[in-house]
Amino acid sequence: MLLGRFLGEKVGLFIPSSTTAAMSGKQGTTGLALFLSLWSFAEGGKLLVVPQDGSHWLSMRVVVEMLGKRGHDVVVVIPEATLLMGTSDYYTVKAYRVPYTQESLDKFYHSIGENVFVDLPFPKKITRVFENISQFTTMFSSACRDFLYNKELIKYLEDSKFDAVLMDPVFPCGPIIAEYLSVPSVYFMRGLPCGLDFKATQCPNPLSYVPRIFTSNSDHMTFTQRVKNLLVNAAENLLCYLLYSQYESLASEFLQREVTILELFSKASIWLLRYNFVFEYSRPVMPNMVFIGGTNCEQKKTLSKEFESIVNASGEHGFVVFSLGSMVSEIPMKKAMQIAEAFGTIPQTVLWRYTGEAPPNLANNTKLIKWLPQNDLLAHPKARAFITHGGSHGIYEGICNGVPMVLMPLFGDQMDNAKRVESRGAGVTLNVLEMTSKDLSDALNAVINDKSYKENIMRLSALHLDRPIHPLDLAVYWVEFVMRHKGAQHLRPAAHDLNWIQYHSLDVIAFLLAVVLITSFISLKCCLFCCRKCFCKKGRVSKSSKSKAE
Repeated sequence: MLLGRFLGEKVGLFIPSSTTAAMSGKQGTTGLALFLSLWSFAEGGKLLVVPQDGSHWLSMRVVVEMLGKRGHDVVVVIPEATLLMGTSDYYTVKAYRVPYTQESLDKFYHSIGENVFVDLPFPKKITRVFENISQFTTMFSSACRDFLYNKELIKYLEDSKFDAVLMDPVFPCGPIIAEYLSVPSVYFMRGLPCGLDFKATQCPNPLSYVPRIFTSNSDHMTFTQRVKNLLVNAAENLLCYLLYSQYESLASEFLQREVTILELFSKASIWLLRYNFVFEYSRPVMPNMVFIGGTNCEQKKTLSKEFESIVNASGEHGFVVFSLGSMVSEIPMKKAMQIAEAFGTIPQTVLWRYTGEAPPNLANNTKLIKWLPQNDLLAHPKARAFITHGGSHGIYEGICNGVPMVLMPLFGDQMDNAKRVESRGAGVTLNVLEMTSKDLSDALNAVINDKSYKENIMRLSALHLDRPIHPLDLAVYWVEFVMRHKGAQHLRPAAHDLNWIQYHSLDVIAFLLAVVLITSFISLKCCLFCCRKCFCKKGRVSKSSKSKAE
């Protein structure tokens, strides 16, 4: 695998891990000579990257850096105010001004993290959700406008002649710029709100067994859950309008023609989806959908002396890792004290990523740490449980390393993610607002001491790791494929070229129905005509016989 990565980085060729294994045998020398002979034919391409902030970027960064290591000229466009995006030796950063400051951005994300711990009546919860959606949309669409109308930056992008655009399209500034530059695009994402990924790929999406986002349904739904699924599906158009109406008008204005967001999304060459069917429920897919769940948990680094000493001191009981993701690093004191009380009831050492004020009842077995090497800790054999908010990034680290989970979903798709883990017997889900110290203590004792949780997560891990090519290699391959071939038009289904009537064959059904009706009408008329002729003839014969008798 290391040999393949070395050759890939130096030569600019894609060499899957399975190929490098073969090269290590008798054919190793021949294979090495072959790849070295192609040295003069290989050259790096030019890739534009339009990412999203937060955990979205953490997942994408490993792919972007790998592409940079392989010799491609990678340019990442980011706003000046950002949570986690920054510079790297493997790509060039182009920053653009935005209508908000770093301080206001931090404050906005901090307020969202705080709000998830506020228990509100249902009507106020809905109002708060719509307020957050509106704030997100306004903030990111205004940033997108500043990006698109930054003449100096756009001129630079036009002159750079990129081979492809890699983007996270959840907020669709990337698709707009890809359309403007007429460059093929690769999407890197967990999924799109309101089912846009299904609609844009023309992928079948049966309501009977494909759960809609935010429903927390599994693929085996009761009648009530199927009713819920249908109602949520009907309400998705409203969510789409709230999220994307501003982008639709911005895209039409910038591209100087009427365009819909669905039309822009349907132009994607390849959809790199950050999950696979070890975690996701099985459903129909299209040829240009590639599943790369687990790109983020490939490399496991040696723990620092600080963490190694903590881990070693945990003894036979091992340790628990606790993190609620990049957006939540401190919580209300009352809730923090409940959590701290629960940790005091277990014999394991707890490593808690936390930046707030330490709870006064913090037990001796609990360590508050501002930053955790999460994947490296989960890879340690003494890791006993993982308490997570249910983001796909962390869940795959838990699956890769075979660590059972206690899930505390906070917002977005985290409830659905938690349901998927729980339905496979690999974790326990808790309502972070309603749970008590005992609930958390019981959940931890269950996933640590009940062997079924460990067995189930190890089974998922074995399934996830048993694959012909690592998801990181697969993601890199398809980005390079699009760069080499200027898209992937051959994977685009003809459904994109049909209107709604043609797609559902309504015109054919109408034609056949018309033929049946016309044929039936003519047949009926013929029958009536024959009947009238027959009866008229009988009448005349009858009258003639009667007159002769008289």
